[in-house]
Amino acid sequence: MKRPFVAIVLGLAVALSASAQIYQWKDKDGKTHFSDMPPPNQPGVQAQTPKRVQPSSTVTKPEQDETEAETETAENGEGGTEPKNAVAAPAQEKNQAGQRDEEFRKRRAAAAEAREKAEKDAALKAQREQECQRARAQYATLNSGQRIALPTESGGRSILDDKERAVEIERAKGLIETFCGKD
Repeated sequence: MKRPFVAIVLGLAVALSASAQIYQWKDKDGKTHFSDMPPPNQPGVQAQTPKRVQPSSTVTKPEQDETEAETETAENGEGGTEPKNAVAAPAQEKNQAGQRDEEFRKRRAAAAEAREKAEKDAALKAQREQECQRARAQYATLNSGQRIALPTESGGRSILDDKERAVEIERAKGLIETFCGKD
């Protein structure tokens, strides 16, 4: 169903483009006329095929308003509509693009640095939290009153007496203050 429709549309497009001719003639008053149909009873009328118009390569700054463009045109002294900086505009656009690219890279590097700092801070915070829990558990164990045996250098065990227990409790309090803050 779609193929015959597409073929008809393409056929019409080709036919229209092939018949696209412009006729030019002068009337009895000397006026020049243009039309897509030949004039009736006019010998010597020429048919021309239209030429495709290429887009202009003149580039102006986006922030330049019309009065600045007119001033530059008047300063040129040529009377044309091309601004004085038309040649410099592509280089300027390239420079602006380079600046935007550099700014983007800086923002991306700053974001990566901030992300890395946040990850390090999170890891440090997690490590401090672990140490805090360990110090609190040690303090609770020391205050529980149960016997505590510590390993010796020779591989044996030594049971803490009251004096050594008091030293270890003070040490655990110091660790709690360091890792947990003052509660």
